[in-house]
Amino acid sequence: MLTAIVGINWGDEGKGRMVDLLSQGYDVVSRYQGGNNAGHTIFVQGEKFVLNLLPSGILRPGVVNLLGPGMVVDIAHLRGEMERLMARGVKIGPENLKISHQAAICIPANVRQDCLEEERLADAKYGSTRRGIAPIYGDKYMKKALRMGDLLEPERLERQLKLLLDWKNLLLEKGYGAPAEDYEATLRWLRENGEPLRDFICDTGLYLEDALSAGKSVLFEAQLGALRDIDYGIYPYTSSSTTLAAYAPIGAGIPGRKLDKTVGVMKAYSSCVGEGPFTCELFGTEAEALREAGGEYGAATGRPRRVGPFDVPASRYGARVQGVDEIALTKLDTLSYLSEIPVCVAYEVDGITTREFPSGDRLDRAKPVVEKMPGWSCDITACRRWEDLPEAARDYVTFLEEQAGRPIRYVSVGADRDQYLVRE
Repeated sequence: MLTAIVGINWGDEGKGRMVDLLSQGYDVVSRYQGGNNAGHTIFVQGEKFVLNLLPSGILRPGVVNLLGPGMVVDIAHLRGEMERLMARGVKIGPENLKISHQAAICIPANVRQDCLEEERLADAKYGSTRRGIAPIYGDKYMKKALRMGDLLEPERLERQLKLLLDWKNLLLEKGYGAPAEDYEATLRWLRENGEPLRDFICDTGLYLEDALSAGKSVLFEAQLGALRDIDYGIYPYTSSSTTLAAYAPIGAGIPGRKLDKTVGVMKAYSSCVGEGPFTCELFGTEAEALREAGGEYGAATGRPRRVGPFDVPASRYGARVQGVDEIALTKLDTLSYLSEIPVCVAYEVDGITTREFPSGDRLDRAKPVVEKMPGWSCDITACRRWEDLPEAARDYVTFLEEQAGRPIRYVSVGADRDQYLVRE
């Protein structure tokens, strides 16, 4: 069984929470794209865990976790993330964590370049997390990047690093007027942070093929959402990788395999970190109330998220490009404080109402068409069956299901593992 869990919107939909929940029924969990530029927040018996690079299955004993070749890995960040979790009693070893030898390494020069470019762009910036993600993906596609397997071959590492920095320093010095990156300092960084990871590096594709041949099941975990995809998102305010489910087998190391199921995750309202068009955005006290009710601050950066009502055009589009079979709806409980719940049911573009998601300047000109639904104004965090929910909450979920065009199977009513219900 090959299942992908992906985001339908701008990211931050609660994918980590759903991966943690569903991973109990899978043998392997694999990340297949992105780096440490986003985070998944998971609560286990009231204890909060924030993951940036590690798959969310790392909190499930007996589950093997993979970082696939489609990822870009800041090895210092990964090492620190592993150490912090192990200090809290999470078991991490080569038997339950495997890192692809083909994944690219995000080095300090990439982070510097990311920051310099955002500063150069000033008011036209893309809203980068400044963690080097766009530059390392650029290096990868220009065939310059170091890869995790290079850490296992010292002579090759030294040779490839020299070639990389000779090229990178041309840009830093002559393009940005910034100091060059020091070869010896970067090599020390690679050795110090790479040495503890050596035993984790392997051919994840071969591991997955063997696991599937043995009848094991694999859960693919995406980062961000459909609207941040490099090809199908709100370009150029996107990530630098492919966030879609169709890429999961490729980014994990088994490009010849096909998915059996895709679960799309969306919130009961909208949130967005970073720059770019966000048609349904709320402002002022209305936005602040929703942000506080949902704890909407970035897991990777701590930045306040932009928030708004559920966005029908964006969600219909996201569900389509992700090819989702069923939906997990998160944070329904967040809306319990509202007596009336706004929903962005369509856009108005140049005087024409549309339910389709536009692109380019048409998206910039779009205005939200908002309708309101009755709220339920009571605590629903103890509900564990569909019948337990107030009628207004059930009506709201059913309406979102109809608008998204896909069945909503899972409904999250709280942050902890057991705070959800399944619609049969």
